[in-house]
Formats: sequence, C-alpha cells, structure tokens
Amino acid sequence: MANLFDFNTETDYVGKVVYVDTTKLSLDVKPKELKLARVGRLVAVKISSAVEEWAIAIVERVIKNPSTEQLKTIVQPNEDEEASPVSADSILERVSNIVTIAIVATFKGKKGTETNYFSRSIQEIPDIDAESFSIESENLENFMGLLSAKSKSDVSLDLGKYSLSEKARAQLNGDKFFQRHAAILGSTGSGKSWTVASVLEKASELPSTKLIVFDLHGEYKPLSFAKQLRIAGPDDLEKDDDNVLFLPYWLLNSEEMQAMFIDRSEFTAHNQVTIFQKLVGEEKIKHLTENDKKDVLSSFTIDSPVPYNLNAVIEEITRLNSEMVQGKTSSKQGPYFGKFSRLITRLELKTTDKRYGFLFQHPTALDKYEAFSKIVKQLVEFNGSEKGIKVIDFSEVPSDVLPIIIGLVARVLYNIQFWTEQDERHPLALVCDEAHLYLPKRGENNPNERRALENFEKIAKEGRKYGVSLVVVSQRPSDVSETILSQCNNIMSLRLSNKQDQNTVKSFMTDNLTVFADILPTLDVGETIILGDAVLLPSRIMLDKPKKENRPLSGTIDFWSEWNEKDKKTNYDKAVENYRKQSRK
Repeated sequence: MANLFDFNTETDYVGKVVYVDTTKLSLDVKPKELKLARVGRLVAVKISSAVEEWAIAIVERVIKNPSTEQLKTIVQPNEDEEASPVSADSILERVSNIVTIAIVATFKGKKGTETNYFSRSIQEIPDIDAESFSIESENLENFMGLLSAKSKSDVSLDLGKYSLSEKARAQLNGDKFFQRHAAILGSTGSGKSWTVASVLEKASELPSTKLIVFDLHGEYKPLSFAKQLRIAGPDDLEKDDDNVLFLPYWLLNSEEMQAMFIDRSEFTAHNQVTIFQKLVGEEKIKHLTENDKKDVLSSFTIDSPVPYNLNAVIEEITRLNSEMVQGKTSSKQGPYFGKFSRLITRLELKTTDKRYGFLFQHPTALDKYEAFSKIVKQLVEFNGSEKGIKVIDFSEVPSDVLPIIIGLVARVLYNIQFWTEQDERHPLALVCDEAHLYLPKRGENNPNERRALENFEKIAKEGRKYGVSLVVVSQRPSDVSETILSQCNNIMSLRLSNKQDQNTVKSFMTDNLTVFADILPTLDVGETIILGDAVLLPSRIMLDKPKKENRPLSGTIDFWSEWNEKDKKTNYDKAVENYRKQSRK
C-alpha cells in the first residue's frame, strides 16, 4: 500500500524542529516557506524514518524574525533547573522565523501485517532537527479521507464537511457522542438550533431512536419527523388530546412541593414543612389503602409518585390555622393558629390559577393509581409511525416554576430508566435546549432552580450506567452549571463572541488544543469546532443544514427588510387576548 503522505520537499517543506516541549514544538522556518505556516492549518512532523510515522500538529503561532524577548516566551526552562538545555540566544543565532505548533495526534503507517495506527495520544515526540511538512492539497484529502474512513461504521454520525477539505465527510462516533453526554454551544445567530435539528434529523433515520427534546420557545414545532407534545395551557384544560401533557401535582416530590409553596425565610417555615409533609403522606397512604396496594405500602415514602387529594390537605391546613382548643377555663388558640395564613394564600392562588392548570386542574382520570403509567407512556412510548423523537413544548409554562417542571420531567424519565429491567432498558437521550435558563451556574440560591440542578446533576453523573444521556444546548455556556458541563465529554462549539463563554469552552481543552479556542469568534454560521471522545481528531467542521421542512423557528428577523415592506398589518386585538389567556392558540 502507498504511503498516506507524499510530500514534495520543494513545495510542502516547512522547517526543522528547534525546540521540543511535551505537546508543543517550535520550528525554524525560512522566509520562502513561511507562507505554508498558516495559523489553524495542519502540519506533519517526522518521528521515524524506518516507517511512516508522523506527529500531526496544528499551527498555533507564527513569529517573523523573532527577537530574544519573543523567543523567551517560547523557551521557558523550569525555575529549579540550573541551566536551560536550550537557550533563547543560541536558537536566535540559527533561526529565521519561529512557528509554534501543537501536537494533536500520531499517525503510523502500515508495516507488514500491521494496520494504519492513528491515535490522539502523544506516545513519541519528534527529535530536534526533525523535518515538518504542510498537509495541503492531495495530502490533506488523503488524511481527511482516512479520518472519515476510520470513523465510518454502523455507529457513525455524518455531520457535514471538514472546513480544511470539503471533499471529506466529517463522521462522529454516534455511540461515544451520546454515551457520556454532549454540549452544543454557540452565540445567538451562530446556527445552534439548526445544528440541533440536523443531529435530530439524522437520528430520526435510525430504526429505534429514543430522544426527547425540551423545547422552551416552540422552536422545534416544524420538525416533521418528531412527535409534538405540549404542556397543557389554559385553553387545554378541558381537552382530551394525546398531544397535550398534564403533569399532576402528585408527581412532585416533597422538595419540589416545598420549593413551590413554602417560603424558607418565614419564621414558621419549619412548621409548614412538617405539617405539609405529614398530611401529604397520610393522603397518599389513604389512596394506597383504598386501592389495596399493600406491596407498595411496605416500601412507601413521602416521595412515592402516588395520587392524593390536595384539596383535603388544604382543608386540614386551613382548619389547623384557625383551630381553637379548650383551655382550663375557656377556649384558646391552637398550636398552629395563624401560622399557616401565607401558606394557605399561596396554595389557593396557585391551585386556582389556570397557568398552573397542567399541575392542579388536570383531568380527574389522572388521579387514579394507573395514571402514572399512562403519563410515562405518553412521554417515552413510540408507535410504529413515529420516528423515536418527541419534542415537549414548555413555552407556556410560567417562568417561576419552569425549572421545577423541567426537572420533574427529567427526574421521572431517569427513574423509569433506573427501574426498568436491564435486558429491557433502551437508551434515552434528553436534549436540554436553552439550558442556561434552568441549569444556571449559581442556581443554588434559588430553590426552584436548585431542584432542577439536583435532578440533572444526578443524570450527568450517573445516567450513563442506566442509558440516559444529556445533550446540553446553550448560547451562554458561562452561565450553565459547571458540574453538568464538566460531565460532557463531547463539545460542539459554534461561534462564541463573548470572552467569558470562550473561556468556559477553553477550560475543557487540554493545553495542546487551546488554539481552537482562539478560532471560536471567527467561525462562520453553521461552522463548529468539535472536541471529545466522538472524534478521532479535534476538527473544524461545516455542518449540514437540516432539510427545509425541518428547520427550527429560530431564524433571525431581517429588521430592515421587514421595515421596507408596505402595508404590514398586525392584529393587536388578538395579541392582547393571547396575552390575557396566556396562550397563542
């Protein structure tokens, strides 16, 4: 078999190695070869002459005719060393220009019965005076073709074209992309939603995909291959529609109920928690007893997803709040007299507010013991005509409870996977769009956000064992929980213009890959840097656009063009009524 690279010493030669570090090299490049050393391009450095063995590196920095001070920033001996093995002055005597390159992979060609060996680990470093060559033209096509061929298999996820060579398709390992979580990051207008839609579109072509998208703004309604669900809004409370999702209050665990109703800053908060939990527990036990569920009773906890009568709980709290007890000579105020007034007000306001109808005004059929199975199947079960992807529209959920509700759905899905028999467990991925809104870095100060963070952090840390994966999508990675992002072993970063966001992505890169962070603000729309387990080599990729009928409703509005249209009419009466009803339907 012919060698992978066929370098021409006249047209491809860059220079010789003059400085060696653990992951970085410095090259002496003559003026006529300097045009080949472009930042961001690939370079091959010879490791061995006996076989075709190369260090694959990316150009990080170019310094023309460096001064002594510039060289000292490259050659930095350890402080405890008596003398540097290579001094800046000695290098300056024999160099023309300095090019710094970062090693990102190793390639070893076939020898005898061996196969091509390509590894992201750096097992051997080139020697001083080793020759380097720019990977261009046919050599670049051969190399990118090798990456595609090695990635292509039954588990390959074809995302687009390599920016360096459009003739080669960029393939990811689909297993590794989802196994240990992924993050899709990018500023507004960078093509982030299109990227999500494109990944979903390709996943929908598999025979038994299982993906659930948390859609906060209704962006993914156009996806023709997805089953659309929406959290019930005020106009849906009387409907019996399989596309409308109710989440009865009894699905909330005790911590979520407390976050929704109890103000921890109140002096009587501890009494409210104690009585509320006691009454809810009694009502759940009553329901289990009436339905003759003795096996469930034996392992019952306050967090068990068992229906109960919330009105009965409110009535008893109201009675305790106004209770008078008999004293020695006359009646006196009971032990909880007046201590639950604010709690009762909050309970009454939320249980009667139609915006929270999906929780408190659900159909009576969902108060039966069997209702939990129906809700779970609505979330995760697919029939033959569906392609394994469901989009849950949370756009009409009030913002104050949004983190709790999304966290509730995630917790239910994780627990169902956890308790499914291992031989029947089918992997499930959760796409968390706009994650910074409900998984914030500083969410510990907000009890609603803290509940969501706890649920998602558990999935991030333990979900892999039970076939639950997260795909975190955000335009502000610097605002997303570090705990969750740190568990994402694959990063797809589109253009990021904010320095804090760039630094967040950079913090997940090893020292030899930080050159990619410098490219982030210069990426084109739909172009991404991909790092992680799913790719053989950290790569810059131009992503495929989803089909026209599957493009999300996230396109940037053309202000000047819209303003240039004549007789543009808006029905403000309808907008006012939608505002009042909290529904666009």
